[in-house]
Amino acid sequence: MQIEVPPMPESREELIADRQALEILNRIGGRLAAELNLETMVQMVTDAGVELTGAQFGAFFYNVENEGGVTHTLYALAGVPREAFSRFPQPRATAVFAPSFAGTEIIRSDDITQDPRYGKSGPHFGMPHGHLPVTSYLAIPVVSRTGEVLGALFFGHEKSAVFTARHEWLMVGVAGHAAVAFDNARLLESAQREITERRRAEEALRQFNETLEARVKARTAELEHIHEVLRQAQKMEAIGQLTGGIAHDFNNLLQGIVGSLEMARRRLGQGRAAELPRHVDAAIDSAQRAAGLTHRLLAYSRRQPLAPKTIDLNRLVASLDDLLQRTLGETIRIRKLLADDLWLTQCDLHQIESSILNLAINARDAMPDGGTLTIETRNVHLAAQEAADELQVAGGDYVCLTVTDTGCGMPPEVIARAFDPFFTTKPIGQGTGLGLSMVYGFARQSEGHTQIKSAPDVGTSVSVFLPRQHAVQLPEGVVELAQQTPQPLRGGSVLLVEDEPTVRSVVANVLQDMGYNVLQAHDGPTGLAILETDVQLDLLVTDVGLPGLNGRQLADLARTRQPELKVLFMTGYAEHALMKGNFIGEGLELITKPFSIEAFARQVATLVSGGRIRAAK
Repeated sequence: MQIEVPPMPESREELIADRQALEILNRIGGRLAAELNLETMVQMVTDAGVELTGAQFGAFFYNVENEGGVTHTLYALAGVPREAFSRFPQPRATAVFAPSFAGTEIIRSDDITQDPRYGKSGPHFGMPHGHLPVTSYLAIPVVSRTGEVLGALFFGHEKSAVFTARHEWLMVGVAGHAAVAFDNARLLESAQREITERRRAEEALRQFNETLEARVKARTAELEHIHEVLRQAQKMEAIGQLTGGIAHDFNNLLQGIVGSLEMARRRLGQGRAAELPRHVDAAIDSAQRAAGLTHRLLAYSRRQPLAPKTIDLNRLVASLDDLLQRTLGETIRIRKLLADDLWLTQCDLHQIESSILNLAINARDAMPDGGTLTIETRNVHLAAQEAADELQVAGGDYVCLTVTDTGCGMPPEVIARAFDPFFTTKPIGQGTGLGLSMVYGFARQSEGHTQIKSAPDVGTSVSVFLPRQHAVQLPEGVVELAQQTPQPLRGGSVLLVEDEPTVRSVVANVLQDMGYNVLQAHDGPTGLAILETDVQLDLLVTDVGLPGLNGRQLADLARTRQPELKVLFMTGYAEHALMKGNFIGEGLELITKPFSIEAFARQVATLVSGGRIRAAK
């Protein structure tokens, strides 16, 4: 960028003018050095330029870099109101303006409209319509010490030949002072911004530390909320799976019951009574399987009534040899590793038998081409920490029963859900998915636990841990033989209290077939009214969950009148079954619904005759 040096003054007037210009220049330089406000500084430079050059107006346009590139923004204006420029667009880097904004050239023209670069760029091809008239034109780039073009000073006049080489030289000096002042001001602004940002950061850090505990609590409450939502979603998914599985299996069973009974009624209407037994037997079979499904659900939920007794697992496993071999078939070899001096345990005999059978059936299904099933027993002592961490049981002595197969095994994601009810990898119709869940529920209700170890193509081991029973002597035999049903006391009187009409009718018919005189009541108060008469009863059969006065309360009132009265409670509620100890005592028994006619009749006869049997189903 070349600067034209003005000639030396020749007249006294020119000398005086130069002296005045230099005084202005020095004054501006001093003021710029002391001024640190950028906006004030730019305005001072623009005002000085108008004063030194005699321009009608002057302006400083600032180079601003944004996302779209460099634009030129009006920063200061002198000689005319700012409104004179407000309606015009910002200057663009046209052929006339580009050298100034790029810092490559000082442009001084006696008549800018005659400049070959003027009017070559749209849309205005010169100054916009209505712009202040410009003939004399002077444009000085403002360049920082680092070579950065900060912007440009522009001066204009409507007359021609107003700006001289001396004006150009003076404005270059002003622009130099301005560039230095601009740099200093920008450095100060940068330092102030840094200080401000540092103070802001320090304040933010202080506030952060002050609110850290509260925010940690809030955030913790929010992790916990998310986890609770996730747990709830998982719970709802499990409930959906459970209810869907129950509905699926019960619909199949109900279809067998309803369909068989409808066919029996149709055949009876057709006079084909000989076919009735087949359809009735089918309905009974479906109903019994429905009852079995209910019991397995209760086992999983740990709500089934248990009749625990002291058991030697080695003797029990030996007693199941024939049943297991028939169940598994000829392609599977049974191997037994039974520990010597195995401790005794206490659990429900029928449930442990069912558990072993379920585990064996699962093992058989995992070995379609045959293999080896190993049944192992051993004594295990669990340290308190190990028991709590791994098995979620109390520390101490346990008897462990393990069933191992050489089958297809399970991947980790299947192991994680193996105990879920109705979860099965078998095809539809080939399993309910309740076998392992029943084993798990039975073990937990017996204050024990289960454990699975498996790997694909290796096999599966399922272990059942049951608490050790410190018994002095094992009772004779581990399997109760079926008891013969004692003969009922014919002619005796029984009070039957049941709020469900169908159940009441069936039970009354059974009691009548047994030779009893049956008095019936549909709720507790009605039953109590019968008890308050002079009737002498041999037996009270009552549902537990009666309206108005429950079965337990009714039995207590009845025994105040007849202390030796025998009572048989009936219940379909799991909660009542769990409180079995409250319903069993001398002359008191509990039977859970659904029960078979044979089991009910046997329990009634045994109770009336003075004997006792346990947990009939």
